[in-house]
Amino acid sequence: MEEKSPVELLLDENNNDNIKLYDEKNNCIEFEQIATIPMEEKIYVILKPVTPMENVADDEAIVFEIQEIDDEDCLVVVTEDKVIDKVFAEYYEMLKAEGIEVE
Repeated sequence: MEEKSPVELLLDENNNDNIKLYDEKNNCIEFEQIATIPMEEKIYVILKPVTPMENVADDEAIVFEIQEIDDEDCLVVVTEDKVIDKVFAEYYEMLKAEGIEVE
């Protein structure tokens, strides 16, 4: 059986397992899946590091955008505050729609 890519795992609605990604130094970092947010014809994912990361607090999550690079879906870290804020606003709206209170 072919191993699924992290993007395939994230897009599989039946999969809630942690996702393993590799940084530029080829270190494996494990992330908890928080949410997949389709927005403005793009797909964003919110992942929370399980493995401690430099410059990321224990209660912080990272927003990634799924981008096609060389015919392959890749996860790219979003660094624009405006986009990150919109993704989290959409996430909070999704939670509210499910009856989950958000501060």
